[in-house]
Amino acid sequence: MNDSSPRTLVMKFGGTSVGTPDAMAQTAEIIHRQRTLTPRLVVVTSALSGVTDILLSSAIAAAEGDTTTYNQSVQTLRARHEAIIKALIPDRARQEEVKAEITLLILDFANLCQAISVLGEATPRALDAVASLGERMAVRLLAAVVDSGGTPAQYLEANRLIITDDHFQSAHPDFAATQIAARASLNPILDQGTVPIVTGFIGATSQGITTTLGRGGSDYTAAILGAVLPADEVWIWTDVDGVMTADPRIVPEARTIEELTYREVSELAYAGAKVLHPKTIRPVIEAGIGLRVLNTFNPEHPGTRLVAEKATPNGNVVKSVTAIRGLKLITVEGRGMLGVPGVAARTFAAIASTGTSVSLISQASSEQAICFAVPASSAEKVIAAIENEFYREIAGKDIDRVWATSEVVIVTVVGEGMRSTPGIAGKVFSALGEKQINVIAIAQGSSEVSISFVLKAEDIRAAVQTLHERVITQPS
Repeated sequence: MNDSSPRTLVMKFGGTSVGTPDAMAQTAEIIHRQRTLTPRLVVVTSALSGVTDILLSSAIAAAEGDTTTYNQSVQTLRARHEAIIKALIPDRARQEEVKAEITLLILDFANLCQAISVLGEATPRALDAVASLGERMAVRLLAAVVDSGGTPAQYLEANRLIITDDHFQSAHPDFAATQIAARASLNPILDQGTVPIVTGFIGATSQGITTTLGRGGSDYTAAILGAVLPADEVWIWTDVDGVMTADPRIVPEARTIEELTYREVSELAYAGAKVLHPKTIRPVIEAGIGLRVLNTFNPEHPGTRLVAEKATPNGNVVKSVTAIRGLKLITVEGRGMLGVPGVAARTFAAIASTGTSVSLISQASSEQAICFAVPASSAEKVIAAIENEFYREIAGKDIDRVWATSEVVIVTVVGEGMRSTPGIAGKVFSALGEKQINVIAIAQGSSEVSISFVLKAEDIRAAVQTLHERVITQPS
């Protein structure tokens, strides 16, 4: 663990950091130790690993008339949380108190699923109410464990702290209202020397209706609270030694990157790296506070420090290679598109109407085709929406066809030094060519911090390994 001692610190722990008795004991130990170094410490926790998936899949099954799944999930949730209570809270009276609180939340879950089953529909608002229960259970558990270990702790639900709009399942915070609410709730607790243990992932509208910030949103919670307090630093505790040069499951020799700029880590987050939620970076940048990614299970490792700007040493140009799986590339093509204004705007308006996020866009200068990557599960509805938008042009042969590839991946190389170093793109594509890996589409932003390209799904392992070896491990 890094022994620097910011006066005000927000630490976020992910699901794997609290998902078992051993993991939560390790997390509690980190909190105890850091509290001796930091006078004002706020902790944000995710749900126990896998719990949010259990909650949401049960609710969706209930909407389809399946009541067996959520009844089974009740038993699973009770067993998971009670195992930690029994292992880590020695006082019997405190055990029973926490067990009763979690039992009430599990009962809420069962009642919500029953209501969803009767209605035959799981609305976004209902799904947020269900999904929030994982963090609400975890926060009670972690606060009791930390408090039982001798560090005064108090749980808070973030629907009292983070005020959002009503865009359920991916709500946007109102930072001005959140600053007022968060300071009013957190500062008195911090001033008395207690550690607030806060639910990640959730907020509430100004009317008090529970919302969520999107999957992985506990990172965002930590960044928001760090920005509005303000904290000196935000530390994200996960299950790897910081941000890696590649996915270690694909590249076993991948190593930790000691420092990354905010621009680099933003590109990595959007390009598929799972270490940080993509929205985490902005509040931290705007507040001018430090951010670090650390490993709960190797707390002595310094992890990755994120900085505003960093001079790139010679040779160390590309920092990481990452990939997004489970995509399809959709192409809109036709000779009648040439020079016709508004085709791209209408295409992406049609996509937006389906609620689908586009991961990559590529267009030839001839303007005879536009291609873009979307989740494979959304390809059919996206094609249908585009065909509906352009039905006249398709009938008149101005647009020849709208079609999707088989499953593809987007591989991205990221590095701030790429902006000022000639030949990086050539080296990347030469390395792929030597391995007979065909590139289907390419996109590079004007920032020149990243280059993204689309490959067949089966080429992901060879491509990432090759680029890690040729462009990162042997950069010169």
